[in-house]
Amino acid sequence: FYALLAPLTLFVITLFLNVPAAFALLLCVPLIPVSIVAVQKFAKKLLAKYWGQYTTLGDSFLENLQGLTTLKIYQADQARHEKMNEEAENFRKITMRVLIMQLNSISVMDLVAYGGAALGMLLGILAWRTHTMSLFRVLFLILIASEFFLPMRALGSFFHIAMNGQAAAEKLFTILETVSRVPGTGIPDSLDIEARNLGWEYEPGHPVLQDVSLHIKPGASIGIAGQSGSGKSTLAALIRGRLSDSGVTIGGVPVPDINPAWLQENLTVLDHHGFLFEGTIRDNLCLADPEAEDEQLVRAMKQAGINLPLDAPVRENGSNLSGGQRQRIALARALVKDAPVLILDEATSAVDAQSENAIMQAVKGLKDKTLIIISHRLVNLQDTGEILVLDHGRPAGCASHDSLLKASPAYASLWNAQQELERYGKESA
Repeated sequence: FYALLAPLTLFVITLFLNVPAAFALLLCVPLIPVSIVAVQKFAKKLLAKYWGQYTTLGDSFLENLQGLTTLKIYQADQARHEKMNEEAENFRKITMRVLIMQLNSISVMDLVAYGGAALGMLLGILAWRTHTMSLFRVLFLILIASEFFLPMRALGSFFHIAMNGQAAAEKLFTILETVSRVPGTGIPDSLDIEARNLGWEYEPGHPVLQDVSLHIKPGASIGIAGQSGSGKSTLAALIRGRLSDSGVTIGGVPVPDINPAWLQENLTVLDHHGFLFEGTIRDNLCLADPEAEDEQLVRAMKQAGINLPLDAPVRENGSNLSGGQRQRIALARALVKDAPVLILDEATSAVDAQSENAIMQAVKGLKDKTLIIISHRLVNLQDTGEILVLDHGRPAGCASHDSLLKASPAYASLWNAQQELERYGKESA
């Protein structure tokens, strides 16, 4: 409003001084917003590209920094360094283009502002030379001419700041306007887990699971087998409620409609990277139940096969412990929670064979829980009530180990291949 009203007010004043100069000054003022509009469409695209390059460079830097150890191990740090240099050069170029655009826009506005002021001053001086204006009026006109354009000139400067902010804010608004799933409020009346003709895809046209059906009764144990990438962990995530619109029901209630607090209380997941916090074993076990007595903690440790005192120190992520010890502590923590459903998602993939056998023995001793065991080693699933076999996301059999060996070629092939590898390993040793 100031940028619009100030030139109009000055126009009315200068009309009493010199009519041609007043109109000349007023007609030059709209040229500044016209130049802003002309630049706006180009500037919007350019600034969107600029912020896109900016965030890409930031993401690459963070990713390379976090994965620096891996890059060093595989001697790929130089290649990533060159790639990041290329991204930095692209960002430098787009930054220079933004600066050029801004400087050109400012130059046009300055040309209009100072040119218009000079035109008004020139008309005033010509009027003085023809004795149609007094010296006082000419001096007043010269002093006030530049004031015509200052408010609009300031508006042009704010325009560039606003365009920068708008381009950055659009990315924030995209996140803020994302509709988040409303947490469910349903409470199942049983722990019956069921899925019928379940399908799931992370990207349209690329299904991860197709036509998967299963029924897990309370207290039952089921194994999920299949090659890497067959959808085993995705199925576990659907049961846990980590993915929306799953089609899995617990007690007849769709998982997305179940109260998240109920799911957290009744389902416990043990994967291969359970994090251990700095402190003691007691501190880590009490995360599952802060009010647990030492007797309960010791019982869970015995079940998990841990021969360490409760006050044994634990460094960040268990860096002072072996892989087997870390995983057993994670299992003991899950046992302390004492949830009725325990999901093991490749829980033994990062430990040695002896620790793996000990952990699986402890798990199989849990007779009062519903067990869902996902393992790349079929030996770990051999004693479960049923084994669901997934082959490229599709079910390839769901029965006992012995039945699958006869009826499921996919399962038999996996089993025979693993047995042959283990025999070869024993002979080599």
